[in-house]
Amino acid sequence: MVQRAPRPTTAKEASPVVSTTSPRPVVKWAGGKGRLLAQLERHVPTGRFRVYAEPFAGGAAMFFALADGARFDRARLADKNDELVALYGAVKNDVDALVEELRGIATKFAEMTEEDRSDYFYAMRSKDTSGLGAVARAARLLFLNKTCFNGLWRVNSKGVFNVPFGRYAKPKILDEAVLRAAHTALSRAEIVNADFETILHGLGPEDFVYFDPPYMPVSKTANFTAYAAEGFGYAEQERLAKKLTELRDRGVRALLSNGDTDEMRALYTKHGLHVTTLRAARSINSDPSKRGEVTELVVTTYDVDEGFEVRLAKKARAAKTRSSR
Repeated sequence: MVQRAPRPTTAKEASPVVSTTSPRPVVKWAGGKGRLLAQLERHVPTGRFRVYAEPFAGGAAMFFALADGARFDRARLADKNDELVALYGAVKNDVDALVEELRGIATKFAEMTEEDRSDYFYAMRSKDTSGLGAVARAARLLFLNKTCFNGLWRVNSKGVFNVPFGRYAKPKILDEAVLRAAHTALSRAEIVNADFETILHGLGPEDFVYFDPPYMPVSKTANFTAYAAEGFGYAEQERLAKKLTELRDRGVRALLSNGDTDEMRALYTKHGLHVTTLRAARSINSDPSKRGEVTELVVTTYDVDEGFEVRLAKKARAAKTRSSR
């Protein structure tokens, strides 16, 4: 009897590969908090959260850091950029196929001349993503993010990605370990393409929210669109500040980072929120001379200086004292 060779295993049928890499952002995103994370984490309440919510996900650096520390039971992520949300959906639901798709793109790209690489980039950039499957759409975003100029994701007024080719010698189009670590982290997350208020329902004192909204420009020439075509102006910032006060009144722990402008300081101070500052390195700017340090606002619904847990402990001791009288 002639024995047949076994049928090749497909990506979906292969044994799952477990990553030992700590979860971290899979994309370089304008306004991403990777460089600022260590400072921001000092303002995050200690302990484990029932729900962690990040209404402006972007690169989701805070989400991945908290996931790495097993700091929450489940998470909610939202963003108005549908391409980004589609990427996270593919990483969560079909990482094996995404890895194989990117492997094919990376291999093809490595064998091209510089001119062919440029042509390939612009062909990928001009694709209508509405006709792409989830994996192809996610692979396109990752490819463009790794090969575009300065790793900057920017869309025009029509919501179309418009950053030019970056001309890197050896871009890392596929980082399998990072994708698989993100896959594990995202397994506990709900991911939606929606307004920031959408994922704030039902939150209470056991939960934590981190807001990283699009910043108000610090000058008239600094206003570029990085997140969604409609932008995020002062009226939206005002709506966000009001939502923070609502969360505070419900006992929800919330932290927000924003650009340090007189307008933003006045807005959050007016609403009675705790406002402080920290120094941050600006890593994404078309002009390298303008990538120095900037001041960022940190706004919380709890007292950062004293600490949320310290105040809870004081309340608990006071209640115990009253009950023992």
